[in-house]
Amino acid sequence: MSPVLEFESKSVEEAVQKASQELNIPPSKLAHDIISYGSTGIFGLVGSKKAKIRVTVPEDAVAEKADTTTGETKNNYQEIISIVDEAFGKTSPAEVSEENIDLGKQALQKIVDAISTDAVVSVTHNDGKLVYEISGGKTAVLIGKRGQTLEAMQYLVEKIINKKNEQRIRVEVDIEGYLQAQRERLVKLALRLCEKVKKTGKPVTAGQFNAHDRRIIHIALKEDREVRTHSVGDGYYRKLKIYPKRKRKKNPS
Repeated sequence: MSPVLEFESKSVEEAVQKASQELNIPPSKLAHDIISYGSTGIFGLVGSKKAKIRVTVPEDAVAEKADTTTGETKNNYQEIISIVDEAFGKTSPAEVSEENIDLGKQALQKIVDAISTDAVVSVTHNDGKLVYEISGGKTAVLIGKRGQTLEAMQYLVEKIINKKNEQRIRVEVDIEGYLQAQRERLVKLALRLCEKVKKTGKPVTAGQFNAHDRRIIHIALKEDREVRTHSVGDGYYRKLKIYPKRKRKKNPS
């Protein structure tokens, strides 16, 4: 699945240009939907709204940008993916019963049935973590905009399972490998923007992400000594800024 990001500016044209510059991809390769055309408000002073677009980044453009990174970055890509996967794979020692497993499966199946037809839920149990996999049905609808529907289902199922448990059981809800693909896309985006920061010496702001996706980018760039990351804004969805680290001046000997 292609990455989907949102961008805002004073006009649709400026939002497209902003997306082009931020992703370092020509506007001609950016497939976008207009969410809002924006408005100037009353006399351009009150009630003004920004234009907003949703950009679908082509897979070939993602691959092309990945190939333009330095040899060191390409060599580190798989290592960083492993670090991110390990960070999200850590589980609690909570005991999981068959009752827990069935409770979550039945609850998720009911939710899925209310959203889409012909979708089936399966479950695997791995070291205190329950992974529910949805197969079939309307994939795009079940994932939702920016993965919101999938995330909401995971939140509800985890709440249902842990309602009476003293130890928290970790729950993951996935569909057709979306979560792993999303992690890989975000790592590629992080590395690409990181390279841009290093080349220009200027900070770069990435589009709005939820806490889960921001954490992936933070982890991906955590060990890089030349940059630092910081979440910007309030609310659940925030922007993420990548800064170049100031180089310490060597004391004259």
